[in-house]
Parts: sequence; structure tokens; C-alpha cells
Amino acid sequence: MAAVDRGPHVFPAGLSRLQNRYFNPLVRPLAPYLPGFALLEHRGRKSGTPYTTPVNVVPARGIFIVVLGHGVTDWARNILAAGEAEARTTFRRVRLVDPRIVDPADPDPSLPLLARAAGRGLRLFVADIAG
Repeated sequence: MAAVDRGPHVFPAGLSRLQNRYFNPLVRPLAPYLPGFALLEHRGRKSGTPYTTPVNVVPARGIFIVVLGHGVTDWARNILAAGEAEARTTFRRVRLVDPRIVDPADPDPSLPLLARAAGRGLRLFVADIAG
């Protein structure tokens, strides 16, 4: 099976495995209540298994932005394949639609300056917040 291009990333794969195994289980119950964090609810694109993944969110009005410091991960590919997901953030639940990856080589000028700066050299996961 060919490896999927994760794209630019700042964290080594070993750190990603440690984070998934030890850090995420600790943060998962707290993520919806911590500023700057969200809990993504999505399904496996092959298995259909439900997953919850804590992420750091870049603040923006009407859009959901995550800097992909680990590259394009399974959760991002799952949401891209499904075309939607749910996120719990700061005491509210939102529906994410129109997910996309913004590449640093082709930045989106409509994104907030903070998101463009944070994503300089890294891909961004961007989705619209429905309703």
C-alpha cells in the first residue's frame, strides 16, 4: 500500500503516535470546555467507526480552522471523504460542512490574518460552520 502524502508537518510521526495514545485520551473529555480546543466527531472513511479527536482551533467567525502541524491525518481524510462532521467547542456543538485543505503554496486570502500566519508553511484544515 502506498503512503499517503501527509504534506508539510512540524511534528515527527513518533510524536503523533505518543499523542494519540497518551495525550488525546487525557484531553478528549476536556476539549469541548477549553478555549482554543474542539472535539471533532467523525466516522472512519473505510470502517464507518465513530471517532472523537481533540484539536486546536484557530479562532474565526463562521469557519472552523485547524493548522495541520501533524500533516494531513486520518481525521482530516475522514472528514474530507464524508463531506461533513460535528465539532464540540466551548460549550456548543456545530456542524461542519464543505471541508477543504488549504495548501501554503496557494493561500486563501479570505481567511483571517491569524489563520494565514499560523498556516504559513503548513496546510490548514478549513470547514464552514453550518447555520
